[in-house]
Amino acid sequence: MRPEKIGIIGSGLIGRAWAMLFASAGYRVVLYDILPEQVSTALEEIKKELHALEAKSALRGTYSVAQQLSFISGTVELSELVSNAIYLQECIPERIEWKRKLYTDLAAIVGAETIIGSSTSTYMPSLFSEQMTSHRENVLVAHPLNPPYYIPLVEIVPSPWTIPEFVTRTRDLMLEIGQKPVTLTREIEGFITNRIQYAILNEVWRLVADGVVSVADVDRVMTEGLGLRYALLGPLETAHLNADGVSDYFQRFGGEVYAVSQTYGPTPKMVAGETLSKIAAECEEMVSREQLTKRREQRDRFLYELSALKKKFH
Repeated sequence: MRPEKIGIIGSGLIGRAWAMLFASAGYRVVLYDILPEQVSTALEEIKKELHALEAKSALRGTYSVAQQLSFISGTVELSELVSNAIYLQECIPERIEWKRKLYTDLAAIVGAETIIGSSTSTYMPSLFSEQMTSHRENVLVAHPLNPPYYIPLVEIVPSPWTIPEFVTRTRDLMLEIGQKPVTLTREIEGFITNRIQYAILNEVWRLVADGVVSVADVDRVMTEGLGLRYALLGPLETAHLNADGVSDYFQRFGGEVYAVSQTYGPTPKMVAGETLSKIAAECEEMVSREQLTKRREQRDRFLYELSALKKKFH
């Protein structure tokens, strides 16, 4: 086991995934939650998950399950978690008042060199660090995609006061544990992934609401079309390859992109109503709620196999 200590705040699904990722790289990991039974349950779930991963030949890192489990411990004392930690990964629920309280508490006990990364997908880092009386410059967002064990992307988002060196160190740490970080130069609502994802969801909602396409067919556009392409190439590299370079692509097709974009309707309010009922009913036809667990397992296995395949092309 490496001597460096990583602290995980929150023992839910994301917190457990982070614990396993850091343990796979040999770090000493301490998992924190407010109740002893939450911590003990999380450690037991991690044990089950690591053995299941081993059985599927999907275990990450060079350490055995027994070794990785020995690297992970738990605590209900925040001060014990923070002591001598080089990095803290916060994974508590998306409640801004809870995050503000936690970061206020951390300000009083965290070390000057300890980086605090939040797993939030919702809040810009300034929103829960601005009230800190000290060490707010240690705070940034390190947002994973779910499930983090299979999807390596991590968005690193600094606040206006985050120390640049801490951004670099976080990026290096993510690379070391096998994740694929992208670094934003400044904070922005939705970061990058959700801004792109929400643009897709907005148009998908509009197309279904207007009766242009079914739910199954609009999903098929991604699974049998764009998604196959984007699993290897990003949208700009795709454009680059679809013409004589990206400049040629936008000179030839930029006008069409603009013209079609002008036909997009207003941003829909995704609330209960006719459209949501239609989408929910058709999604239920594709995958019933009773089958969600099985489908998630298929997703995770597919993502593991896809990750292995991608490594052959890089």
